[in-house]
Amino acid sequence: MKYVIAIIKPHKLEEVREALGSLGVAGMTVSEVKGFGRQKGQTEIYRGAEYSVNMVPKVKIEIATSDALAAQIVETIQGTANSDAIGDGKVFVLDLGSAVRIRTGETGDTAL
Repeated sequence: MKYVIAIIKPHKLEEVREALGSLGVAGMTVSEVKGFGRQKGQTEIYRGAEYSVNMVPKVKIEIATSDALAAQIVETIQGTANSDAIGDGKVFVLDLGSAVRIRTGETGDTAL
């Protein structure tokens, strides 16, 4: 099993969610987060005054999946969230040791 974590631009969330749904992804967790990468934030202009924003708003998507589907999920997120602009985001893939469905007690892939 794999745990896929993606940090993307907020306006890309719905497009990514639809693309993952067409792959057969049954569920995901989405959080609104803030952070920065190489760009170190951004400069914005508000009412004629320029100011620096240190943390940029992003969306974090978390998906627990089978090994077989993980590569397709990463490829789909990358292709869908890509706008060829700085700050498009990152995708991380971690090994998932175990999973348990609380209601039924199912474990492993069947719990997903």
